[in-house]
Order: sequence, then C-alpha cells, then structure tokens
Amino acid sequence: MNLSDFINPRSALARPDLAEQVLDGLVPAAAYLATKAWHGCGAVCDVFEGPEAGAVRISQLLAGEVFDVLDRFGDRLWGRCRRDGEVGWIAEQDLSPGAPLATHRVASVEADLPLNALVVSRDGDDRLAPIGDFERDPVEVAERLLGRPHAPGARSSVSTDCSGLVQQALLACGLPGPRRAADQAELGHAVDRAEARRGDLVVWLSPQDARWTGHSGLMLDPDTVLHATGFHGAVVTEPFDVVEARCLADGDQPAIFRRL
Repeated sequence: MNLSDFINPRSALARPDLAEQVLDGLVPAAAYLATKAWHGCGAVCDVFEGPEAGAVRISQLLAGEVFDVLDRFGDRLWGRCRRDGEVGWIAEQDLSPGAPLATHRVASVEADLPLNALVVSRDGDDRLAPIGDFERDPVEVAERLLGRPHAPGARSSVSTDCSGLVQQALLACGLPGPRRAADQAELGHAVDRAEARRGDLVVWLSPQDARWTGHSGLMLDPDTVLHATGFHGAVVTEPFDVVEARCLADGDQPAIFRRL
C-alpha cells in the first residue's frame, strides 16, 4: 500500500522539513502544522512553482477560490488551491485571509470576473449562477472560449493552457476538474477511438514532462478536437488526426479517450 493509494502526491502539502497536519503519520517530515485558509482577492492570480522571482507559473487561482496556506517565504505563501489540489506559491498581495462561503459562481465569459470565479452576491446579475446550478454540456462551455489566448500555466476564461480549458468546462458543469492532463485521464471510463464522440475527453500523456503531464482537449465531434494549444497560441478546433500526429512527433503517447 502506497501513499498514492490515499492521496494524489501532486496535491500533498509535504516537504522533508514541513507537512500539513493531516499527513502526520503518513509522510515523514520534521514538523507538521495546520493550514490556514486564504482566498483569491483579484480576478486571477498566478500560482508559481517556487517562491523566487522568475519562478515558473504552474497554475492560477480564480477570485473567491480558497488557498490553504502552510508556509511563507518573504511575500509569497506556500499552500494548496482547495478547488483543484494544485500546490504552489502565491504572492501575498493576491490573497485575503479567510474563506468566504460563495453564493454564486460566474457563469458568463463576458463578466468582469472570469468564468467559474466564486462570489458572494445578492444581486440579480444574469452573469452569475447560484452555487449548485450548473451547465450541462462541457463542449458548449469550451466553445465560448474559442479564440482566447493560450498561455502555459493559465486556467481561466481570460487565457488558458490545454488542461485549464478542460478543467474550466468541467467545473462549469459541476463535474470533477483536475488541473493536470494525467489526472483528467483518470476521469470516467475508457472508450476506443472508433467510439469517440462529442464530449469525450482526449488526452495525450507525456512520459517526459512531470510538470505538465501531457496534452488534453474535448472531442467536438468524432473527428474534431477542441483544445488550447501553444502551436496556434489560442483555443481552436482541429482535426483529430492533425493533433495526434503533432503530439506523437513531440514524444507524447497515443491518445486515450475518457467518457464521463
């Protein structure tokens, strides 16, 4: 039995010197502390791989999303994005203490805040949806982001990477939204290429890139992929065979398909 049988190692707040209190007895660390809840106070704030200036952006926190903080280094806080389990560092100025209980999520890609941001509101704004009121078609959600810029580490309706696009479409529909392609490849159940249809997830796993883990998208129809790609610098639709050939040439594994 391994730690990965209980938790996703990518979402574990654990280092040799420090781990979150709930991992006491599960992972070795010099000290264990309880996390403290903060939340994103800007529209979108960046999550970095390390605390130093120039560290790689690995994800983002949307307005209202909770960030569980365990440590700090200068003006950056180390913790985990509660909504998707991503671990990293965030500038303290982008966070506020506490975890307000959201009443609504942003349901429009034209709102002031990004899609799926969490807010407390009593207004009758039709760009907001009550918590628990979800969309039904992830592909339709993703189609609203066609043309939005591709950006590594981004995960919003402002700009996004491949797995960020898939994640946001799933979250808008009340479905589990892992941050990384490798975790998205575990959702639902496998289907064969010949059976692929609109709404299926398609993932090309990368055996050589532990940080990004692969490339993911949604099937628009049996022969077309809707995805965010650095090749075109945007969210686009492309023939599946074209994307498959490019991913294989980049060293990724053949596509797998998952039906939710």
